[in-house]
Amino acid sequence: MRAFRYCVDEATASLWRGRGASLLAILTIAIALFVLSGFLVVSSNLERLIARWNDAAELSVYLADDISQEQRISVDQVLARNDAVVAAREYLSKADALRRFKRDFPDLATTADGLASNPFPASFEVRLRAAHSADDAPAKLAAQLRQTAGVVDVRYDRQWIERLSSVADLCRLMGYVLGGILVAAAVVTVTSVVRLALYGRKDEIKIMELVGAPIGYIRGPFVLEGTLQGGLGAGLALAALWSAVLVVRSREYQVVDGLADFSATAFLAPSLAALVVTGGMLVGCVGGFIAARTPR
Repeated sequence: MRAFRYCVDEATASLWRGRGASLLAILTIAIALFVLSGFLVVSSNLERLIARWNDAAELSVYLADDISQEQRISVDQVLARNDAVVAAREYLSKADALRRFKRDFPDLATTADGLASNPFPASFEVRLRAAHSADDAPAKLAAQLRQTAGVVDVRYDRQWIERLSSVADLCRLMGYVLGGILVAAAVVTVTSVVRLALYGRKDEIKIMELVGAPIGYIRGPFVLEGTLQGGLGAGLALAALWSAVLVVRSREYQVVDGLADFSATAFLAPSLAALVVTGGMLVGCVGGFIAARTPR
């Protein structure tokens, strides 16, 4: 404990003496971890959104304007025969579709009123069972519906979910690559800053070596100095990221009828936040250790 207390006292004193250079190292670590954590926040929220969309996956079956009553019944029967996949279905006439548009987009309601005819097709809105939202059964149903007389188009939410999953994977990969580059830069910066502190005390260190001071008393303060810089940088990064999340949450904007709500943006899970802090301290520790082993 006495050795640890000595290292803490020397490390904090060194941080204060070289506060300008130390601030540079702390900001470098903070930027690196902010970028990495930011990508983690984005990808984790995209994964939550994808899970919600999977649970609420739908098929939209658009019908021809000149569809006959028999053809509409035939489409309904196809859906009824696939009750293992279809949880619920609702028929929307052209008039119902226009009313829904005016309800969901009131700012554009006057534009729709100015049209010579109703441009919206009649459709079946099909809610899929969650158990089949991730397999190929809905895709087979969509293909069957496209071959049914009177159907002009079938839109399947799963296609958008797959694209969103690809975006989430790409976002995570970019975060790892860019974060890794910035973390390497942070290690170099910490090493340089701690090395400056080491050179400033080289005479004192030589005396300690001559009197036989333990290696922990000599190198420990520099390793701990780097660790403290990493911890402070990680804390700063999380504080900045939390502020950014609060700003995003304040946006009163929703997408896709509430399925994507910025006010529901989630911060990092406590385990991930703790991992970010641990990672920052490890980055600083590595930089301090490299500097402490530099030949004097």
